Amino acid sequence: MTDQERLSALVDVWWRAVDDFTHLLEELPPHAWSAPTDLPGWDVHAVAAHTAHLEAILAGQPEETLELDAPAHATTLMQLYTEQGVAARRDRSPDELINEIRASAAARRTALLAEPPTDPAAKPERIFAGVPWSWETLLRNRPLDVWMHEQDVRRAVGRPGNLDSPAAQHTTDYLLESMGMVLAKRAAAPPGTTVVVEVQGSAPAAFEVGADGRGRPLAEPPTEPTVRLVTDRETFVLAAGGRRTPAPGAVQLSGDEELGRRVVAGMAVTP
Repeated sequence: MTDQERLSALVDVWWRAVDDFTHLLEELPPHAWSAPTDLPGWDVHAVAAHTAHLEAILAGQPEETLELDAPAHATTLMQLYTEQGVAARRDRSPDELINEIRASAAARRTALLAEPPTDPAAKPERIFAGVPWSWETLLRNRPLDVWMHEQDVRRAVGRPGNLDSPAAQHTTDYLLESMGMVLAKRAAAPPGTTVVVEVQGSAPAAFEVGADGRGRPLAEPPTEPTVRLVTDRETFVLAAGGRRTPAPGAVQLSGDEELGRRVVAGMAVTP
């Protein structure tokens, strides 16, 4: 697969994620839009507004700047930035938010199909908050963000599902790539330590702490790693996505169980 084909495949996953998300939003009754989510300070309306904000910026709409008193849950510059888009859409109806997401995503997809990116390391001309992402980072992050927010809404309104979509697979595999960093930095494992993380629906992911103290992927999972973690997809993405701590027994540990508990405790790699 060429670089262009790989980037185009990411666009397809993002487009499907947007379609899944907006269809879910369309099905919600009016009272569901005020349901609180796992994201501090955000209800379903805020999650939809946030998605509309970022998709609008990527589609070429002007940045919105409001003078806001920083809410208690916004502790980083990026969180303060995203609050701008949420606040600017506070009075918009559900239909208006859904239509904005769809219109922005459709415009952006049309542009990406007309001039598909070919260099993963190149910088997009348009990106939110001025983050220094490459095309590859941007296109990998958008389906993750949209699908994670779809799941935020599903949990808030009691409608679980869509855990087997292309975006679900992409998000799980993307988050698994961070487990080497978690092993080495968060769990402070010494050089030579290995971990295998087995998430239902994904290939086992194996990592080792190198002599430099960094976690690195292993091409072949060791038969007897220092620690092995086995769990289902929803438990993993909730933990790695920083939403919820796994329930007791939701992650099966074998090998060095104390190290395994440290890995689980440091698993959140997105804010």
